[in-house]
Amino acid sequence: MTAFSTAVGELATDVRLPAGDGPFPAVLLRTPYDRARHEAEARGWARRGFAAVVQDVRGRFASPGEWHPYAYETADGTAAVRWIRQQPWSDGRLVAAGASYAAHCALVLALDAPGDARPDAVIAAVPALGPAETAREASGVERLLSRAGWWAAHGDRRDSDERALDKALAQDPGLLAHLPLTALPERLGRALPSWAGLWRRPDRGHLVARAAHAGPPLLAVGGHHDHFTEETVALWHAWGGSSARLLLGPWGHPLTAAPGPDAGPAHRLNLGELYVRWARRALTGDLAPGHHGALALGGADLWLPAGAEGEPRAHRTHLVHGAAFTADPARPVRSDHLTVPADGPPDRCLLVTPPSPRPLDLVGPVSVRLRATAHTLSADWAARLVALPPDGTAERLAVGVVRRAEPVGREAAFTVGLGRLARRLRTGTRLRLEIAGHHFPAHARNPHTGDDPITAEQLLVSRREVDPDSVVLNLPVLPSRPAPTDPAEEILR
Repeated sequence: MTAFSTAVGELATDVRLPAGDGPFPAVLLRTPYDRARHEAEARGWARRGFAAVVQDVRGRFASPGEWHPYAYETADGTAAVRWIRQQPWSDGRLVAAGASYAAHCALVLALDAPGDARPDAVIAAVPALGPAETAREASGVERLLSRAGWWAAHGDRRDSDERALDKALAQDPGLLAHLPLTALPERLGRALPSWAGLWRRPDRGHLVARAAHAGPPLLAVGGHHDHFTEETVALWHAWGGSSARLLLGPWGHPLTAAPGPDAGPAHRLNLGELYVRWARRALTGDLAPGHHGALALGGADLWLPAGAEGEPRAHRTHLVHGAAFTADPARPVRSDHLTVPADGPPDRCLLVTPPSPRPLDLVGPVSVRLRATAHTLSADWAARLVALPPDGTAERLAVGVVRRAEPVGREAAFTVGLGRLARRLRTGTRLRLEIAGHHFPAHARNPHTGDDPITAEQLLVSRREVDPDSVVLNLPVLPSRPAPTDPAEEILR
């Protein structure tokens, strides 16, 4: 193997070649997280016959220029692909690969680059589709904690400090509660000129809309506990290329390095080896057309075909307390623990289901339908579903938040989507449904004034009423025990 550094349009780039004379297919990974961290990955690709090209994006680590997240990746990636295809060690075939922001870099090449710079296959793991998608839920509610953490660690700086937000919160636990949120950089003690503009980006859905016209095969990889799960599935569904594959495991954003509490031995995959096998088949045209893949059934230690989906079934709940409650942004319901206050005025509507008489396999989208009233101009409605198995533990299953602007005091009927589940619940498990006005700090607090939560400087208390008889929890229940599948077979067929 041969390794060397070069400049592609002056951007710092490492190339690792396989043994032998070549030419070779190439894998391109463009990252803002330091190309040196991908040395082992590059060696792995090279050992398996691929020229591995890893590049620091503009303005990050060893690459010159100014770092403006999401601004230059199509243009700079185009230059990198053209350079690779001109090299004597390249056979012209190229896979664009990456995780999180690096997946964005790969996707824009497939969807926005000129034809001669488009890759022949794309591996997009936990893809950050764009600034608008990362900043907000599909409902428009702001994802505060994850964005504050990312911008504190990586925004408007050449290097990274992964613990920047944790260190700041250790010094000021109320850091994210200070208003306005646009002033967060000042409280972090450094300039973040791109922070305020993040929340004004209007281009949500651009890549998914373009995906319908995609040409190359796609391997989309995500985790049920990742904050980009919905976007990963949407990308796979929309992909118009000859072949699209989806792999969803019981993992967090770092994938197999962060297994969820529902992961089992069957869910421990060697993703690197699977990527190589898929890339070989993609480049030789040996993948079957169509959309296929595998998803893990958490709590059951098995995999299902990606198309598996339960039948929507309405589950009635009974009220524990809080048909009338107070949503106070000064004392919001917290996203970072599952404790429910046992005394004082209720801060949420709390409902539970009876214990399940048998195991339930829940695969597909979850939603809650209800009628409710808010006595403020604007109101967020956060619905959180928690599993309560017989052993007395509690585990968050799903969360959804919607923003409503109804006439003050008028009851409205609406639905809150809680994302997707792929989970087996044990016999005797109850489900706790919490309906609240906030889910903080994961999401920014609605100030209830009608003002933008990012620029607001005033908070109002919001009185709420929920009609408990109207609450219907829709769960996607598989009608029978599923037959397991082999994830590698589904990805490689």
